[in-house]
This record gives sequence, structure tokens and C-alpha cells, in this order.
Amino acid sequence: MLRWRNRKQKSEKTQKQSLQEFDYQFIDDLKSVKISASLDENKDFLNEMFADCSDFVIREFYIERSAKAIFFFVDGLVNTQSANEAMKTLMVIEGKEYLIERILETSLPVTQTQQADNYADMLKSVLGGDVGLIVEGNTQCILMGIRGMEKRSIQEPETEAVIRGPREGFVENLRTNTSMVRRKLKTPRLKMKPMTIGRESNTSIVITYMEDIADPALVDEVLCRLEKIDIDAILETGYLEELIQDSAFSPFPQIQYTERPDMVAAALLQGRVGIIVDGTPFVLLVPFVFAEALHATEDYYERFQMMTLIRWLRYVLLVLSLLTPGLYVAFTTFHQDLLPTSLLLSVAASREAIPFPAVVEAFIMETTFEALREAGIRLPKTIGAAVSILGALVIGQAAVQAGIVSAPMVIVVSLTGIASFTIPRFNAAIAIRILRFPIMIAAAIFGLYGILICIMLLLGHLANLRSFGVPYLSPFGPISSNDMKDAMFRAPWWSLKERPSFMTLKDSTRQGDELSKEIKEQGGQRGMSIQHDNEDRGNVE
Repeated sequence: MLRWRNRKQKSEKTQKQSLQEFDYQFIDDLKSVKISASLDENKDFLNEMFADCSDFVIREFYIERSAKAIFFFVDGLVNTQSANEAMKTLMVIEGKEYLIERILETSLPVTQTQQADNYADMLKSVLGGDVGLIVEGNTQCILMGIRGMEKRSIQEPETEAVIRGPREGFVENLRTNTSMVRRKLKTPRLKMKPMTIGRESNTSIVITYMEDIADPALVDEVLCRLEKIDIDAILETGYLEELIQDSAFSPFPQIQYTERPDMVAAALLQGRVGIIVDGTPFVLLVPFVFAEALHATEDYYERFQMMTLIRWLRYVLLVLSLLTPGLYVAFTTFHQDLLPTSLLLSVAASREAIPFPAVVEAFIMETTFEALREAGIRLPKTIGAAVSILGALVIGQAAVQAGIVSAPMVIVVSLTGIASFTIPRFNAAIAIRILRFPIMIAAAIFGLYGILICIMLLLGHLANLRSFGVPYLSPFGPISSNDMKDAMFRAPWWSLKERPSFMTLKDSTRQGDELSKEIKEQGGQRGMSIQHDNEDRGNVE
């Protein structure tokens, strides 16, 4: 007891100035400030730091009426019942334990605990939902993981709804999201590395990957880019997406995001890396190639023949969504002779009373359609869809009757809008919608030659893009015949024996050969046929 008092007296002089007069701006600046052996200094410092913070709770008590200690946490982030049970246990310790190590070993009824010797680590954990415990005479703080914050229940993702497939989606809680991925991949090779980003938000982030599949260089690159981020706060994955992508000025997404745990699990099994951020239901996946923008989760849950046809349809509708307004402007402005006579006469008759050139007409309708689409998103769900659909019908019909736009233009814009809705990835659809406008301008100036120039520039830009070192047009450029089975087509599962070859992987084998050979030879699994003797069924007494 005497040594403990001497240690307290010696520390008072050295710690007082650092705790009370230390000039800090962010929590990380407190990394060098050690926890004092004097409980009163620690308590005063916490009270000063969290002044005017009504949600910060600090409770002083005695361990077996001998040693003073303080409990502190943020109300609303902690399971208060478990915190009360832990404090009650400490109050009735037999043996008068004062040392942090002995309390951890013999007395504390909490499974998840860790220690911190500086204020930065301690405050990050407490602000993240842990409970802190400091005992008089110790320069270590116990952090107890008894979090109990409110969170949204698991529901079906609204942005990636499917007819067939799992109905669960990520939520805003980090540990709930990591557990959903872990339930899909029950293996210790699924690794989850924690990080904290944001000087003020101190947002918890988890980098997840399959240790036996993912390329270590890819994992290191992801960690390196994230560690370079120095920003006030990370409030959503969109912050990280813009900060770590390869080409900052490209309209095309180079990082995939998803709300679905099954999508994340499938990506990790391909050797990709996931980034899970606390506070958002969207998980980032890298690298990302353009072909995956036309892949939906449901493609792998339905029969391969039907899903192959749907993929082809998506490619056709992608071209229509990008080029249809520009082609209409080019044909009606420069290349009328390329249209059939009957169609040309019909278009000319509909445009006879229109006061604007075709490009202005196209811009009016495209802008109106985009405004209606945005209004439908922002309005309440019960009326948003009705307003966008009825608005398009009413405005389109009124514009035609008023002679502002022609009926063929309304058809073209409607077809373009419907085609853009078929692109599974919303961020890819946005890029296509943006590129429509410069293509229309080029078509109005140069006709079909302008459209061809835009296509060549677009293909050159896509060929030059990289996503964490992977060519963006893979497997189309550089071409890979083996990967075409899961890009242009959706081959049956028994033929997808290899993982994507455009990525460097530690293990490229997805499944064995025996079953696939049997299915190819027999046309299915018919190794043991079941005999049904229908003639004897009616004779059984």
C-alpha cells in the first residue's frame, strides 16, 4: 500500500501538466499522453474533455470499499445492464484486488476485454461503444466490449432485390455485417483486418479477404491506399470510393458496392477484397471490371440458358441506352437518306410543326425525363413511382399536342430510359446517362461520324482504365477465352472450374473435375437410376 502511494505522488508532478495543459486538436494527438496513476487527474481530464456532453457517463465507485475506480461510457452505445453487472461484481471482490492484471484474470465477468495505456486508444474505444475502467494506482485502462447500441433490423436490400436468392442485406452496424459474411464463409481463412479512418469520426473499417485465394499484393495495395487517407470524417463508402480509385476523373465506376452478403462472399471467392465501413449498409469490392456492371446476383441462381439470354439482352440495351438519342439526332439532321421512305415520311410529318432542331428537342425530353426520375427517387415511396410514371405520360402527351416535341422523340426517350433501367449496377447506369449528352452534341455537329468518334474515344478511355492494376475491359481486352464463359455467357456451374484468370490469385481452382466429367459424359447425374415398378402398385393389399 505504501509503494502504491509513493507511486501516486511521483506521478502527480509529471502527469499533471501533460493532462491539463496538453494542446490537442484530434484524438490521435493524445497518443503520447499516458494514463495517469492518479484517478482524480484522469477523472478531471475526462470531465473537462467531455464538458457539455450529456451522453457521457462517468461513475465513481470503490472496489471492496478500498480502491477507488471509475466507470465511463457513452450512453446509447453500451448495454447498460451488462455494465451494471460488471460494476456490481467489482464492488464485492474478495481479496481487495487493485492491479489491472489481477482484475482481468480473476474478477471481471466480461469476455471481450483489452487494455490501453494512452488516451488516444482509450477514447477511440469508448467513443466506439466500449466501457472504460480505470483503477487508482494503475496506468492501464480496461476496455470492455459490452456494446448495445440500437441498430436497424436485417431486411431485404432495396437496391438489389431478387426473385430468387437470399433476402438479407447489410445494415449500418459493422459487427452485424461482418457476422453475415462469416455465416456465408465458415472458414478461418476468411480474414478481417480492422482499421480506423477519420480524424473526427474515427470510423471503424474492416478489410476482408480470403487468405488462400487473394493476391497478397492486392491486399497490401488496398491497405496502403486506405492508410494514406487523412480526412475529418468517413460517413459513407462513397468517401472511400473517390479517395482510393485509380482514375479520379473517369465517369465509370472502378469500385463495386453492394448491400448483399452473398455478393460479397462470391466476390471474396474470386480473389477480390472487401471493405466494410461502420455506419453504412454498402460494402466496397475491389477490383471491379466493366463486365461485372452487367452481372446481377440472380444470374447465378437461375438456369444458365435463360440467364445467358438475359445477359445478351443487357448488352443490347446498354448500346441502345447510350446511342439511341444520338442516332435519332444524326439520322433526322444529316442522314435522312438512310431511313426507309415510309419511316422517313412519318418522321418528317411528325416534325413538320416542331419549332426546334432535333438536338434541342432531344435535350428537352432527356432533361425532363431525368428530372422526373430524380423526383421519383426523392418523393415518398407511396407517391414517388406514381408521380414519375404519370408525369412522363402527361408531360410527353402534352408536349406532343402542343407541338414542342415530336412523337418519335418521346418514343426514343422512353426506350432509352427503359434500357438504362436494365443495367444492374446503378453507378454504371449513371455513367451511361451522362455520356448520352456529349454523344447527342457530337451527332448534331458531325452526324454519324461524330458518334463513331465518340465511340472510339470511349473505347480508348475504357481500355486505358485500371482497377487496382486489373484492366477495366477484362476479359474482353486483353481477351481471355476461359473467362468469356462468365462474361458474355453464363456457363453452367459444373463447367466453371477456374476462377477469373485476369486476376493474380494464389489458388485459381474453384472445383474438382470428377463431377463435371460425369455430367458432361452422362448429360447429368444418372449414376444410380431409381426403378419405379408402376405395374405392381395396385396389387399391394
